[in-house]
Amino acid sequence: MSAGLSSSQPTAPHVQEAEAQRTGASHAGAQHTQSAEPSRTPGGRPSLRGTAPLGRIRPGLILAAVLLALVTAWALAPDLFTDRDPLSGDPLQRLQAPGTGALLGTDQLGRDVLSRIIHGAGSSLGTTAIAVLIAFGAGTAIGVVAGFLGCGVDAVLMRVIDVLQSIPGLLLSMSVVVALGFGAVNIALAVALASIPAFARVARGEVLRWRSTLFVEAARLNGIRTPEIVVRHVLPHAVGPVFALAALEFGSAILAVSALSFLGYGAPPPQPEWGLLVSEGRDFIASAWWLTTMPGLLIAAVVLSVNRIALALGSGRSRS
Repeated sequence: MSAGLSSSQPTAPHVQEAEAQRTGASHAGAQHTQSAEPSRTPGGRPSLRGTAPLGRIRPGLILAAVLLALVTAWALAPDLFTDRDPLSGDPLQRLQAPGTGALLGTDQLGRDVLSRIIHGAGSSLGTTAIAVLIAFGAGTAIGVVAGFLGCGVDAVLMRVIDVLQSIPGLLLSMSVVVALGFGAVNIALAVALASIPAFARVARGEVLRWRSTLFVEAARLNGIRTPEIVVRHVLPHAVGPVFALAALEFGSAILAVSALSFLGYGAPPPQPEWGLLVSEGRDFIASAWWLTTMPGLLIAAVVLSVNRIALALGSGRSRS
């Protein structure tokens, strides 16, 4: 009996180790099976829980895209959304509150507010787009030249950018508009001049990052000319963050254009423009709140939508 016990005791650790290995293997197999197969719902149907995410639906981003698409359609074809004349009204229908007759009410001359907002989208968004395009082109060119050439050229161009950036954007835009004259084109030039420093700095930083890479050095050693190196090897890599900045600057440009129109530097009345609509309704804010509230809310919603899409573009680039 003692001999049997003594002969079984030395083998106990080996038995325990073998059992532990079998238990671990069974647990590993169960975990592998559980991770390989989708979980089941109580009804027996496979569930997506525990599997790789296929991309979350973001309602805020979808709402922002829908709003921008609607406003862009207003700017391109306003007559498809309203049949009322934005310049003429019925004095008998003046200062009507929002309702069935006028969805967003009427102004002090009996003009439909919704019709003026829809027709004003073309002027406001068109001026903003021109401003962003000018700032994008000029700022990117300055940043690329300064970043790639370096030395004295970089120092001179960046000091000019520092001077422009030291002046508040709205003050600089107002000074340019006063010097050039009123109108949508002059507003676009003024807003673009205030936005150029941001594009120039981002483009310069990206060029400085890519110009010292091995493939750019190899192209330079192979005798490829500097303009060709910039166009073929540097710009395709450096322009991505500048595009993301352009989406973000579009919202700021909308605010700047609306502010200048509010101050009276934009299109003259009775032309509809979002900033001008807010300005015209401020004298009736106590009795007709919708004259300033409706276009003001639209401006805020468009700016927030642009910023939301710009944020999504920036996060997408950072993940990639």
